[in-house]
Amino acid sequence: MPESVLQLDSRDNVLVALTPLEIGTVVHFGNATCTVTQAIPPKHKLALVDFKSGDLVLMYGMVVGEATEPIPSGGLLSTRNIRHRAGNYSATRQPASFAAPDATAWAARTFKGFHRADGQVGTRNYWLVLPLVFCENRNVGRMKEALEEELGYGSAHNSYRQHVRKLVERKTSSNGNGAAEIAHANPERVFPNIDGVRFLTHEGGCGGTRQDAQALCGLLAGYIHHPNVAGATVLSLGCQNAQSTMLLDELRARDPEMRKPVLIYDQQRSGRETALMTGALDSTFDALVEANKATRAPAPLSALTVALQCGGSDGFSGISANPTLGYVSDLLGVLGGKTILSEFPELHGVEQELINRCETDELAERFSHLMQTYAARAKAVHSGFDFNPSPGNIRDGLITDAIKSAGAARKGGAAPIRGVLDYPEYVAAKGLNLQCTPGNDVESVTAQVGAGANLVLFTTGLGTPTGNPVAPVVKVSTNSTLAERMADIIDFDAGGIITGESTIPACASSLLDLCIQVANGERLTKAESLGQNDFIPWKRGVSL
Repeated sequence: MPESVLQLDSRDNVLVALTPLEIGTVVHFGNATCTVTQAIPPKHKLALVDFKSGDLVLMYGMVVGEATEPIPSGGLLSTRNIRHRAGNYSATRQPASFAAPDATAWAARTFKGFHRADGQVGTRNYWLVLPLVFCENRNVGRMKEALEEELGYGSAHNSYRQHVRKLVERKTSSNGNGAAEIAHANPERVFPNIDGVRFLTHEGGCGGTRQDAQALCGLLAGYIHHPNVAGATVLSLGCQNAQSTMLLDELRARDPEMRKPVLIYDQQRSGRETALMTGALDSTFDALVEANKATRAPAPLSALTVALQCGGSDGFSGISANPTLGYVSDLLGVLGGKTILSEFPELHGVEQELINRCETDELAERFSHLMQTYAARAKAVHSGFDFNPSPGNIRDGLITDAIKSAGAARKGGAAPIRGVLDYPEYVAAKGLNLQCTPGNDVESVTAQVGAGANLVLFTTGLGTPTGNPVAPVVKVSTNSTLAERMADIIDFDAGGIITGESTIPACASSLLDLCIQVANGERLTKAESLGQNDFIPWKRGVSL
């Protein structure tokens, strides 16, 4: 029989319900027992002691809340009787130990990737078309209409087109006109070694602050420099804040030799729209001919840069899927790969643990400074990190930001932290890196990929379709019920950890195997198959 409750740390004064608990149920943890005095839904927390108002709630061995009224032993913790509370922290590091996992079995493993001139290795081969300012979104859309279908990339991502085609065929046939006139086969891909042309639109580039324009250019430069990208076509109006010179400066900061083709077209200089569009299309087609010459070749796992992300989290996230990602992160760190842990509002309450893991005082001080600055911006608009949990998070057991953060941090494993990135910096340090982003799923994934992640591992307990235009997003469910109910968006099920059918190391091993298949290009993620290409730049205002 699987356990019905779990105590995450011997210091905890609450248990996590793994199954529904009825009043009167006697649960066992360690050598002790506790009698349930209120019905406890799965994923929610059961009090182990009699809490008085003001008492601290401990999970994962750390402060995650404060009682606002008495809670009897065996009672349910909820937003009615506890509120957010987190422990204090300082930038001073304290000793932290780390037992590295045995990565011997993975040392000789490789994946087949696209080797770039700057030494990076891509898991996909894309061409980008993007605007420097929202004024050019329409022209990017026109290029998309012209290129996707004619090059054979469009129809595969929208199965509903075939559905509508059948409806039209049925209507046409019923009118006696026959369907042959409108039925047509999907075109073959013109460039078989190019996985697609990706069109990134946004609402920035002008009208905001100069800092917003600089950050946008840095993000776009990160996407162009990305190992999964062969080159880019950039459309500019000409008078906007985000100038092409600003973009080129950001590109040189990432690659001083500018080894990728970047085609920039300025509408105000081109004159008529037809001159802009035909020139951009002609040059882009010629560049695609060259990009199609790239082929996959073996690369070590050290060439992987993996983003660690969560969204639609639940009370099982910190127990199953997130620790699985953490184990994968630790393995990749031993192998010389890079991983990126982001979502700073969802690291609130675990700052000291992360500071203790920073390899240098400088990294610890930078992380502390970024967290404090972010928190201050939130308070300045009468908000705060404690507003982060969504209604879905709360409904499924994440009732304070500190509870959510304590589980979210498990995605980063236990390895030393070797880099701390501000948005939109590009990753350089091997091993685990922290990156300042919002907790918003799409904004954070957009930033992680802009920092160089060529693969994204994304955990979810409630289900979310989030994807990315250039990096495969592998969706990992925290529970098997979700994996079965939303099988069209879930790539990997970590629910066996909850039921006792699997372990974190075993799940991590299977997940890393899946990552290699995805990196090889032999397996598409569900988000890729659905054409889920989410892209939202972060304006440095308050976003939680």
